[in-house]
Amino acid sequence: MSKRGGFPGMGGFGGMNINQLMKEAKKMQADMEKSQEELAVKEFDASAGGGAIEVKVTGEKLIKEIKIKPEVVDPDDVEMLQDLILTCVNEAMKKVDSAQAASLGKYNISGLM
Repeated sequence: MSKRGGFPGMGGFGGMNINQLMKEAKKMQADMEKSQEELAVKEFDASAGGGAIEVKVTGEKLIKEIKIKPEVVDPDDVEMLQDLILTCVNEAMKKVDSAQAASLGKYNISGLM
């Protein structure tokens, strides 16, 4: 048996002992939480119809604001307005997804995520 206890020849994972591994895991978890918090407070903008519709969402995917220019409101073509709003909201959400992937992707450890 080794002096440190445990099993002989199991001094660590690739030269790193279990305590060091746990310390690194805790640091990574803290870093991930910080990244998620920073992302949550960011705002993402998108527009559609040449700026006729503008949407602002948070990193938590909450819609904060929708602006519609009056000239795009046509009671005879409500479907166009609906399509513009959907396009704009979806684009804003894609921006959040991209930011999440960029921010949290660096923590992707195979087998964990």
